Amino acid sequence: MSAGEVGGRGSEGTFVQEQFGGMPRRLFRASPSKLLAWVDCPRRYRMQYLDRPAPASRPQRAHTSFGVAVHNALRDWWDLPAEQRTPAAGAELVRSSWIELGFRDADQSREWRELAQRQVTTYLDEVDPAHQPLGIERTVSLKTDVFTLQGRIDRLDDRGAELAVVDYKTSRWEPTDDDARTSLPLALYAAAAWKMFRRKCVRVELHHLPSGAVAAHEHTGDSLKRKIVEAESIAQDARKAEEDYAEFGVDSGRFPANVGPLCQSCDFRAHCPAGQAFGPEKSDWAALEQPAKASLAGPTAASAQRFT
Repeated sequence: MSAGEVGGRGSEGTFVQEQFGGMPRRLFRASPSKLLAWVDCPRRYRMQYLDRPAPASRPQRAHTSFGVAVHNALRDWWDLPAEQRTPAAGAELVRSSWIELGFRDADQSREWRELAQRQVTTYLDEVDPAHQPLGIERTVSLKTDVFTLQGRIDRLDDRGAELAVVDYKTSRWEPTDDDARTSLPLALYAAAAWKMFRRKCVRVELHHLPSGAVAAHEHTGDSLKRKIVEAESIAQDARKAEEDYAEFGVDSGRFPANVGPLCQSCDFRAHCPAGQAFGPEKSDWAALEQPAKASLAGPTAASAQRFT
């Protein structure tokens, strides 16, 4: 039986195995989104991951509904028989998986659904339906001396001798190669895939559906190691805060609100006076940034390969 399988907690909230001298310390359980949540705002991190019962989060916003529908369609497209993987089939998958939550009204929802269908159709025009990815929404894991991490890759491509991590993006902001280079999740996914499949994985890509652009970066073994060290540092800070929370609960001083523009659309805004004081809450559809009719042209670039 492993140390992690020794159940029960002591009276002070620590795991039983940690009460015995010489027993290894449990690894911090992490995901890329959890690590970034800590960096973004410790207060939101506490409410999302530690407070129990967890404070109610606000309903899903329109931009999230849009992104989820697009991701789901691109995922399910690969489940179709190869001969049925057409751009039109992708558009139909958007229609059938569409989510109405967060939009101002039915007309706005319809406009954005049609935009999503156009973007997916244009993207799939350049995808080879016969070239099956190694993984679609593939869960990968990575273990270090500090944490055990799990995450889910949008798409893991087999590029001959090497693997490539592909991530789909649907926001209005077109990512750059520097965004791909500095992305902590992409680097962790690449390192995890390399270890799990024992095949080199250093290329990471951000596929932006609205513009058709592909932002990419080729890591090295050393640059991936540096990203792992960065993630370990974040995990260690979060762990110290969690240990303080175990002793002091919501009175812990390690969870300050990181007040800024994100407070206006935070899922836990209703429970954070500091965030409320920053400014008025944005509407559920504010992140759609511009009327759908103004951007119906969709992607313009020919290449379309993505990271899920």
